[in-house]
Amino acid sequence: MAKTASIGIRIEPEFKEALEEAARADRRSVASYIEKLIADDLQSKGLLPKAA
Repeated sequence: MAKTASIGIRIEPEFKEALEEAARADRRSVASYIEKLIADDLQSKGLLPKAA
């Protein structure tokens, strides 16, 4: 199993509510949704290899 690292961030409550709604719509947890957003952005910038 791959090891993971954790990060903590503070966001405005309305931003968190919108994030939770978007994650639900994508059938993901908030953590999984955020990880996907970050991965997509890093891939688009060439900082992370494209997923298989």
